[in-house]
Amino acid sequence: MGLCDITVIREVLGRHGFHFSKSLGQNFLTAQWVPDRIAAECGADPGTGVLEVGPGMGCLTLELCKRAGKVVAVELDRALLPVMAETLTGCENVEIVQGDILKTDISGLCREKFGDMPVHACANLPYYITSPAISALLDSGAFESITVMVQKEVAERICAATGTSEYSAFSVYVQYYAEAEILFDVPRSCFVPQPKVDSAVLRFKPRKAPAVETCDEKLFFAIVRAAFNQRRKTLANAVQTAFSRKLDKAEVLELVRSCGFDERIRGERLGLAEFARFANLAAERLKEKNYSEAGGD
Repeated sequence: MGLCDITVIREVLGRHGFHFSKSLGQNFLTAQWVPDRIAAECGADPGTGVLEVGPGMGCLTLELCKRAGKVVAVELDRALLPVMAETLTGCENVEIVQGDILKTDISGLCREKFGDMPVHACANLPYYITSPAISALLDSGAFESITVMVQKEVAERICAATGTSEYSAFSVYVQYYAEAEILFDVPRSCFVPQPKVDSAVLRFKPRKAPAVETCDEKLFFAIVRAAFNQRRKTLANAVQTAFSRKLDKAEVLELVRSCGFDERIRGERLGLAEFARFANLAAERLKEKNYSEAGGD
């Protein structure tokens, strides 16, 4: 019997007086095929390391350490440390770090623990930290690939196509930094306690450079957020509302027309390249205005 066996789960947790935390979104796997497949598809091999986020009882950790040269697992819940001390006994290439991944210097941790070894990330993410955790992992620039299990509807939003109801600012953010694909679905029946929704496993392959060139990355993402924060508005209205102190309506409409867009287009209809084109023109216009206001010729 393994760590995905419900009887083993109850016995081990019972010995340690462990109780599931709703606030931490804890659900443990009861289907061995799930950690087996994640470990097989995450890219781990003897020449690489794996940073695992949220190891729980260690069922995925056990499979990862069979494939990777080293596994470092970051766990927030201190109550699970003695549990893993039991379940991971004998796993000499595994190190457990207690901490909050959202408050961790991820690139620094990887340098400290893995040195020059290529590193992959694996994570089983509760809903309440899905977006910030994925952002933190991508922003770190530390990984060859990132494989995460999230709610199925979240996975679909992340990989959503332009113009669909699921398409969001986070979809654009992910596309900018990585290639993302849904590997497989995980039914809710594969967990204890059983959640109310199904899950899916996603794999991100970080890009060597962003997918599009931007003059001002901060402005690019500000425009993307503005477009989706008011997604029922036209792109022109949404951007003008967000940048009312810098651009008037006529200027925004001129930018829209200069991009070759219909004046009535909504931001949700723009792909990554279209957002970049609009943001780059906006950056040029703002630079011209600032120069003029500063007294330039």
